[in-house]
Amino acid sequence: MVAATLAGCDAAPDPLSVDGAWVRLPAAPGRPGAAYFTIHGGPAPATLISVRTDIAIATEMHETVATGMRPIARVSVPARQETAFAPGGRHVMLFDVNPGVKPGRLIELTLTFSNGTRLVRKATAVAAGTPGPQ
Repeated sequence: MVAATLAGCDAAPDPLSVDGAWVRLPAAPGRPGAAYFTIHGGPAPATLISVRTDIAIATEMHETVATGMRPIARVSVPARQETAFAPGGRHVMLFDVNPGVKPGRLIELTLTFSNGTRLVRKATAVAAGTPGPQ
């Protein structure tokens, strides 16, 4: 009887999560850096409203368009789908990055969603011009 009960239970759905986080450091002092990562949608849709880090004075979500870049205030994350922040697409601009941050350092990113969920992930810093982690 117990086996029949357990067989009828579905596994818990995968929660909202983030992986593959990395930061490209600025090419020169005073220039912005950029953060990249992949969000894996959980059982319900979500909306990303901010990404923060303690190594930059300010952050802004942006997306690349034909004419350059434009800021975006929120990003919809469909349930059970991936939403990528990658070079040439969506990314997080990091303004006034601490000049003491060097390649290889782990940087903390805090992603905040409209429902109050906060995910904190470590991102690997890479030098300007260096390919991101694979």
